[in-house]
Amino acid sequence: MKKIVILGTGGNCIDILDTLLDINDAEGRMVYQCTGFLDDNPAKWDQNFHGVGVLGSLSKIKELEDCSFVFGIGSVSNFWRRKEILIQTGVEEERFETIIHPTASVSRFAKIGIGTVVFQNVTITSNAIVGRHVCILPNSIISHDDVIGDFSCIAGGVCISGNVQVGEGCYLGTNAAVKDGVLIGNSSLIGMGSVVLDDVPGNSVVVGNPARFLRSVQPGMSVEDL
Repeated sequence: MKKIVILGTGGNCIDILDTLLDINDAEGRMVYQCTGFLDDNPAKWDQNFHGVGVLGSLSKIKELEDCSFVFGIGSVSNFWRRKEILIQTGVEEERFETIIHPTASVSRFAKIGIGTVVFQNVTITSNAIVGRHVCILPNSIISHDDVIGDFSCIAGGVCISGNVQVGEGCYLGTNAAVKDGVLIGNSSLIGMGSVVLDDVPGNSVVVGNPARFLRSVQPGMSVEDL
């Protein structure tokens, strides 16, 4: 049995807890024990989520020498900071756990990076390469020969056609669709329901059907700016 601490307390993090419990149920044994959450918001400290407590800030990682970690921080409001946040923890890469929900279908010819979380009913097909610390929400499809960059977030119901390259630190919104062969640059945001037919430059926000450039993603911007 592995002891797991989840970094963050947002909705994705609660879903990670649920996934850990589903893995235990599917295996008929305690594969994982979630021993706590960590969050830098003091208002969350000492709270309890479904029987699991918030132990304190991310800085407490250094005290948890017998635990593995799952990185759950990442939303439309901070996706471009995921790599920075994780690096600041100072945790060795090998201490992160890759989590795949029992209902997900992952090709034996696909590669999944360390620390990645794959939620319910996700399909990842042949020769797809999913990077490190990627979060793929329920019912999304990663097609053959796709490459998903490290630290990216794929929201629920996204359909990515074959031979697509998604850069590092991107966010693809709910029900977005991406045409085959498209290249999406680093730190880009694809709006929910968007249909991406052409390449997307890095640090771009694109929306609509067909997706069009809306504005740039800039360091330090707030969600209101997106």
